[in-house]
Amino acid sequence: MDLGVAVAVGILGTGSYLPARVVTNVDLRTLVPDADPEWVARKTLIEARRFAAPEEAASDLAANAARAALERAGVTADEIDYIIVSTSTGDSPQPPTSNLVQDMIGATRAACFDVNAVCAGFVFALGVANGLVRTDPDARVLVIASDIYSRILDFGDRRTAVLFGDGAGAAVVGRVPDGYGIVDLDLSSRGEANGLIYVKGGGSRLPASPETVEAGDHYFRMNGRGVRDFVASAVPPALDELLLRNELKPEDVDHFVPHQANGIMLRELVEAVGFQNAHTHLTLPRYGNVGSASLPVTLDEANRNGSLRDGQLVLLAGFGGGMSMGACLLRWGR
Repeated sequence: MDLGVAVAVGILGTGSYLPARVVTNVDLRTLVPDADPEWVARKTLIEARRFAAPEEAASDLAANAARAALERAGVTADEIDYIIVSTSTGDSPQPPTSNLVQDMIGATRAACFDVNAVCAGFVFALGVANGLVRTDPDARVLVIASDIYSRILDFGDRRTAVLFGDGAGAAVVGRVPDGYGIVDLDLSSRGEANGLIYVKGGGSRLPASPETVEAGDHYFRMNGRGVRDFVASAVPPALDELLLRNELKPEDVDHFVPHQANGIMLRELVEAVGFQNAHTHLTLPRYGNVGSASLPVTLDEANRNGSLRDGQLVLLAGFGGGMSMGACLLRWGR
């Protein structure tokens, strides 16, 4: 991707929010009786996840993550020019969840919109934010990913229901000193694989009705084997190409922050791309797959615990329904 105008764009601060309710693999058996806790941990490396409270929606989680990111960045809500919310489980079809977040946090001067690239959405939103700041170097963009998958899971589908949790992550994006920030981005989509992950009902093709609810068409569906094959075939070449065009090798990457899809899959991905010497950050054992929020939640944890050092190379990789894949190479700076 040609990054155009020579303005360094990076992350000024990160934040995250996880709901209070912890659902361990043992707890999950009340919802998914045939999900043996040991089997879940062995097949996925997930030991627990968080579920939103009944009164919480995607906008509530997003607003909490946004406040944390703003505080860490030292930026007030009224200094934000744009709010981008990545979600595939928004509060409702309309209005955009981003507009609800704007109202909640008091970012009255921000233009707001949502993006939906499912679990790749945070990186896609970073790409949009990068372009906005390069167009207007004084702009500050609040990028948030928020998903509540517990509301669309079919707990009769053991292989899918055990994977997902709820949460939100956020980043404030703006101009940074030269030599820091986004080095390069790679965004791609494979529309022919759209049937691997989907929610069939509730849209303009199959509007919600008693019949769609009876058929379970409002539930999330995933072809796990197909997704695994997609990740194995599509993600390593994309990451290799991103590094190659920046004259970098896998061993130059200090931190790898991937979408938290499945622990076994991530082990295979690290091996395939040669990131054995990088610090691969995992929150999946405690939070499960939090949709598009997985990546910023994990990035925020790495930021808060001091793992990310000034000048280090950080590679973000998101992939998910569509199918879509997004990678972002960052030179980290405090």
